[in-house]
Amino acid sequence: MNRLLDRRSWSFLVVGFLVGVLVTTVGLAFTVRQSSRAGQGGEQTVLKLAHSLDTNHPVHDGLVFMADRLAERSSGSVTLQIFPNGQLGSETECLEQLQRGALAMTKTSTAPMESFVSDMAVFSVPYVFRDADHCWRVLESDIGERLLDAGAQVGLRGLCYFDAGCRSFYTIEHPVRSPADLKGLLIRVQKSKTSMDMVEALGGAPTPIPWGELYTALQQKRIDGAENNLPSFHTNRHFEVCKHLTLDEHTIVPDLLVVSEPIWSRLPANVQQWVRESAAEASLHQRALWAKATKEALAAVQDHGVTIYQVDKQAFADSVASMHQTYVGTSVGDLIADIKATP
Repeated sequence: MNRLLDRRSWSFLVVGFLVGVLVTTVGLAFTVRQSSRAGQGGEQTVLKLAHSLDTNHPVHDGLVFMADRLAERSSGSVTLQIFPNGQLGSETECLEQLQRGALAMTKTSTAPMESFVSDMAVFSVPYVFRDADHCWRVLESDIGERLLDAGAQVGLRGLCYFDAGCRSFYTIEHPVRSPADLKGLLIRVQKSKTSMDMVEALGGAPTPIPWGELYTALQQKRIDGAENNLPSFHTNRHFEVCKHLTLDEHTIVPDLLVVSEPIWSRLPANVQQWVRESAAEASLHQRALWAKATKEALAAVQDHGVTIYQVDKQAFADSVASMHQTYVGTSVGDLIADIKATP
């Protein structure tokens, strides 16, 4: 009887070990393996990066550029393996994987980051920035650096910002020419309390839906519209369903490239430096791509029958001005004040 139990126990141990090895191998966020290639110090490092965007998106192109620069800078010893189209989960799910060290890097909007770093809410407060140039001056200042570093204590270290343009409303049947036109409309927003508060302040009904499910939700008319930037509206073909685009430009919400702090702390100093430098170059490269993509997207969606509405932005700003006051006395309120004081 004891021998039988021993054999069973041993079998369970072997099976458990094999399953553990399989899970670990499949889920590795980064790997370091021996390499016989000269000049690589005998090691090859592979970092896994996931994002939810299409491969035609300028952010994806920026990440590919980063991978190429990292390979060049490291003489091929560091590889950035990119998983687009939400293959490894939503933005929030990828951030959670970073915290566990199950994924090395991800591209995320600052909106989902609010759940992890509360000060990121400042980007979703409408009309905080005067324009795109003002936004980039802030991002390149100490304010931007502080926000990149703020997530390190929760396992999410920011590396750089990517341009994600200005966000505007687009709808299926009901054109939005003024804030009053949003009343009662179901508008998809990111999973962000601040974004939801904004739509509510304008009279709409905020409806959080994962990005990968949005086209179907629009197509089935489960919602009346959404809000996003021009390249995303174009590359994800939302123009096929939504024929009204309102350029109210209520928020400028950048994208973030985030690295897992548990993994970052295990990378050699030289690899960290290569990653930082490659990310900085990719940020500049992506901004140029973004400007071109925005111009092309505006022309393309009009060719597909989308009506563009140039509106009185001040009317929209006035409708949500009270939101700024709700942050007075908080860290986000202090950030708003600092941003407004930035020339």
